Amino acid sequence: MTNLVLFGPPGAGKGTQADILKEKYQLVHISTGDVFRYNIKNQTGLGLTAKSFIDKGQLVPDEVTINMLNAEVEKNPEAKGFIFDGFPRTEKQADALAESLKAKGTEVKAMIALEVEDEVLVKRLLERGKTSGRKDDADEAVIRNRITVYYEETAILKEYYKKQDKYYGVDGVGSVEEITDRISNVIDKL
Repeated sequence: MTNLVLFGPPGAGKGTQADILKEKYQLVHISTGDVFRYNIKNQTGLGLTAKSFIDKGQLVPDEVTINMLNAEVEKNPEAKGFIFDGFPRTEKQADALAESLKAKGTEVKAMIALEVEDEVLVKRLLERGKTSGRKDDADEAVIRNRITVYYEETAILKEYYKKQDKYYGVDGVGSVEEITDRISNVIDKL
């Protein structure tokens, strides 16, 4: 199985690349945000638990997040692999993902991080904010804070996967096709 952790700051193009890569390599794309929204909208037990934390402005505990993602993996027993987008965010989540995949006789093959300069990200997000309707893409201060939080959260995971020789930084600037080619060069060598 080809299991990838796709990383990158807000506006790096993770969603765009995940959509292309899932088709190209026949992988299942699991976006934490999508999984949360689905579970909350459909009022699943895990969704209601997550919502109770979100409504209080708190982070959803690792156990709840891990259980939701495990449920998504279980829904796809025939998958050739997964692209995890927005997960793991902590070392505890990375360990839980490793355990879960190990139980299925597989592992994370690579963490691929799209690397884009902050000023490019800010410009991209402000542009996206004009058409997306997302409030968090319209305010430069909010955007800069999201980027800062991303670096604070993910620095630990960069080291976590570097220690396992599974970290690959990829230049996230250029055309969609150029970036896809750079990511594919990494995947094809795994």
